[in-house]
Amino acid sequence: MKNHGTTFPSPLCANIDVAVTSPAGMATSALGPRLALRVRGFFFSLWPGLGTRSYARKAVTKSKGKGVAKEALQGPEVCKDPVLLTTHAMGANIYKEGPPVALKPDAEYPEWLFQMHIGPPKKLEELDPETMEYWRHLRRQTTRQRNKLRKGRPF
Repeated sequence: MKNHGTTFPSPLCANIDVAVTSPAGMATSALGPRLALRVRGFFFSLWPGLGTRSYARKAVTKSKGKGVAKEALQGPEVCKDPVLLTTHAMGANIYKEGPPVALKPDAEYPEWLFQMHIGPPKKLEELDPETMEYWRHLRRQTTRQRNKLRKGRPF
């Protein structure tokens, strides 16, 4: 820190001075000169948080009153109508307002949609070694096994 030339000797101890300082290489800092304490040649800021960078503090929310509980968030209403559940895709509407999306006949959807595997993942023994899916599954399985072994190993 660069001394501005204003030094006040402490009446309590000969080794302590109070000085008005600024960051090195600048006449004044962005926040202006600051007050520091010099003990045996070392500077200590009298405003600890001034001139240091840190993350922003979280906003403090004030409660509405004493003893008032916050309102819990509630999810959407669950539809229990079997006719509506079989003819409409509930929860698929991307708009806030409006009717649920109606399901179309099977002929209007692509063929690959009905050929998709939607059960639990296939085991390695069930897959054909000539397919890319087999080799991806094998690589993923060996990576998991290697990571599990490496996790228990000390440095």
